[in-house]
Amino acid sequence: MAQRAAVADGGNKKTSRVRVAVRLRPYVGKQDERSEGPCVKGLDAQNLEIINWRNATETVKYHFDVYHDEQTTQQEVFLSSVKPILPHILSGQNASVFAYGPTGAGKTHTMLGSSEQPGVIPRAVREVFNLVKAKDEDEGWDYSIGMSYLEIYNEKVLDLLSLSSQDLPIREDRDKNILIPGLTHTTISSFSEFDKHFVPASLNRTTASTKLNERSSRSHAILLIKVVRTQRAFPHRQQTGKLYLVDLAGSEDNRRTGNRGIRLKESGAINLSLFTLSKVVDSLNSGTAVRVPYRDSKLTRLLQDSLGGSAHSLMITNIAPEYKYYFDTFSALNFAAKSKLIVNKPFTRETVAVPVLPEKLRNISPLPSSPVKRAREDHEAGRSGTEPQKKKQKDEKKTEQDGSSPSAHYHSLSEPSVMDRLIALEKLMMSCQDKDRTSMLKDVAQSRKEIQELKEKQKEFESKTLLLSQLAGEKHGTKQEPAFRNNTAPLQRKPSNAAKPNKQQAVVQPLQVSQLQPLQQLAVVKKQSVCVKRKQLQDQVELPGGKENIMETNWESQLDTSVLDQSRQKILQVLNTGALKELKGLQQIGDKKAKLILGWREIHGHFTKLEDLVKVEGMSEKRFSTFMKANILSVMGK
Repeated sequence: MAQRAAVADGGNKKTSRVRVAVRLRPYVGKQDERSEGPCVKGLDAQNLEIINWRNATETVKYHFDVYHDEQTTQQEVFLSSVKPILPHILSGQNASVFAYGPTGAGKTHTMLGSSEQPGVIPRAVREVFNLVKAKDEDEGWDYSIGMSYLEIYNEKVLDLLSLSSQDLPIREDRDKNILIPGLTHTTISSFSEFDKHFVPASLNRTTASTKLNERSSRSHAILLIKVVRTQRAFPHRQQTGKLYLVDLAGSEDNRRTGNRGIRLKESGAINLSLFTLSKVVDSLNSGTAVRVPYRDSKLTRLLQDSLGGSAHSLMITNIAPEYKYYFDTFSALNFAAKSKLIVNKPFTRETVAVPVLPEKLRNISPLPSSPVKRAREDHEAGRSGTEPQKKKQKDEKKTEQDGSSPSAHYHSLSEPSVMDRLIALEKLMMSCQDKDRTSMLKDVAQSRKEIQELKEKQKEFESKTLLLSQLAGEKHGTKQEPAFRNNTAPLQRKPSNAAKPNKQQAVVQPLQVSQLQPLQQLAVVKKQSVCVKRKQLQDQVELPGGKENIMETNWESQLDTSVLDQSRQKILQVLNTGALKELKGLQQIGDKKAKLILGWREIHGHFTKLEDLVKVEGMSEKRFSTFMKANILSVMGK
């Protein structure tokens, strides 16, 4: 059995700021036709500048932990940014590395790389194995390394190591650790074994071609490396460190990527999760946010430790030099500047084995509760006098069933079972080995002293009990009145007055509906009974409801046909040509419904008739009827 233990960090808990590295990829293909050069320019190893889109003669400068230009190799990125945080996972702490940036900026190349230029993931896993091998055997620790690999596709968590798995749930245990039940965890003993599992799983990741990227990632991929080290000697401490290696999908502008159909849906899920990621960063930086929206997206839920949590985090922001990526690059740099202000609080996760008692010790039952404490509780209960009557009665019944009294309680110490258990414990301690005999003799002396004290207290309590019983007998002999006496007469029911006139019967009038005949029969509530005929009650309920339904379905027949057609034509025109603001101007249409209408219109084209609105997600027949009535009346009112 293991128990979680807090590890002292020497005072206050240490903090670790999120480190941010920016990597500029080289040009892909030809440079811009205007030969204006890149829109981003590096100043030194930590600073860069980008042209201000509001004023082309000005530049906006940024400062980060590391800046990697176009000439930086994969090895240099790993050594300067990633390698320094890896030793933390061998001491039971978490670490996280994730690549962020627009689509086509080189995130997957940075994380995965190629066979000639391996990226962050293969280099980091190889370094973890090297760190474990470098540990001295004399330290007394055993190490175990495991891996899990998943992707978040359209807000679904999918296991890349097991293709048969479905959408997996995300849970949180009592220690605030994020868990994914059902996720495959494979133990690996070498880098070659890791490569055997990782390469086929990477091919299972969802990718597709867009106008900006021939092999665009359509999901967020997360690789989890778990290192568990266990102490060989007692108390068998166990420390667990996790390394998250995350390749985020890039934000996309559908006007430039040309996404349609399923690609458009994937792009919407990607942009929504990245927008939630931005909200989390803003909430953490504000310092006044009551709630950080981790749960609004599965991506932010899994990155909860990395952003504002308990991990040593590194964010590699990938940017592109071309002018067509200018606004994407500008947004990525602003997000990176906000992320470097986040402060995490890493700590060591450690469990300690609970010692198991020997069979002989487990058979010895514990000693009864202290009589001094029990006597104090009885004294306070008798002194308070404010205890509810029901509780007193329960206590009296309990004492009667147990046959316990003050004297019986005190005499319970004289039972031979207590002494037998103490003697058995003493014999067991005396039967230990010679090397522990000295310490055991001290314990025996202490136990004998405690036994003597218990005997003295027992005699004292017996004398007090005898005195209390004598005083109680004298009180019964003099027949004194009780200290608390209830002089209040019991409640009695008043006798019924036969000569009293009967009250007037209450009559319940049904609601009068305009343009309807009043109901012929009324429900009469008598004093003795409140029975109402079922048929009368059904008539009272069904008649107004049925009439209302008739009026609901025939409201269009009461309007002029030309005016009705003109109103329907105006509504149809707004649905086909209106922007988000015009759609939200319609009755019964909010922000979410307006976006759904725009998405349906972009995929299927214009609405041929108003009844096609039912095909939009969430628009039922009943809602459509309410929508038509509200908007036609609104158009006629204008």
